[in-house]
Amino acid sequence: MTVELTPTPSFSLDGKRALVTGAGRGIGLSAAAALAEAGAHVTLAARTSSEIEEAASAIRARGQSADALTLDVTDIEAARKALAERAPYQVLVNNAGMNRPAMLTDVKIEDFDAIMGLNVRAAFFMAQTIAQRLLAEKLPGSIINISSQMGHVGAARRTVYCASKHAMEGFTKAMAIELAPHNIRVNSLGPTFLETPMTRPFFENKAFRDEVLSKIKLGRLGQLEELTGAIVFLASRASSLMTGSALVLDGGWTAE
Repeated sequence: MTVELTPTPSFSLDGKRALVTGAGRGIGLSAAAALAEAGAHVTLAARTSSEIEEAASAIRARGQSADALTLDVTDIEAARKALAERAPYQVLVNNAGMNRPAMLTDVKIEDFDAIMGLNVRAAFFMAQTIAQRLLAEKLPGSIINISSQMGHVGAARRTVYCASKHAMEGFTKAMAIELAPHNIRVNSLGPTFLETPMTRPFFENKAFRDEVLSKIKLGRLGQLEELTGAIVFLASRASSLMTGSALVLDGGWTAE
């Protein structure tokens, strides 16, 4: 009798083109490096040319394929024009985002507009732009919206940020429904607080650090490399049955 063993799907991204926004540092840079290591040609997009040029060069120095695209994703027409001049991308890591923490009573209109403008408006239209091109060229794809655990819960000093990430979770689901017949998958990734150069100063505040660690059941901050496996998974055929879902990497924060 022959035992049929189920094959494991490939995590390889050979031959795929991937676009990562906010790719100069943090999650974006880690995502770009991981996708390139999995075989994709990666375009690193951000406003700061020097950062993404250096990052793309470092990826190429490892023998992998990367280029840089200086882009302000909040300028939607400019982003559309820049992407129309390039070959389509089968993978989007929709990562550019921001936060300006403040108590509800102190939220300024300009801060609300800036957070929603980048985290919702720019992210929505970047996903739309990538999807339109995939539809036109009849290509499959994977759109990965970088959300947050704050897209699933609330927190003090984060009313606007939570609103923006809850919005992203909503449009992730709705986009997935529309694009599923075309084999374009849309999922979100929701990390907890990570230890990065950008967040390190916040965690020097002991009260804030203690507050955060009391919520993370694993008792520690997340590390960037703990997200990269999930990003490659969502980008690859290994997640071929997953769309409209939220992959939450929060150390147990949202479990209770």
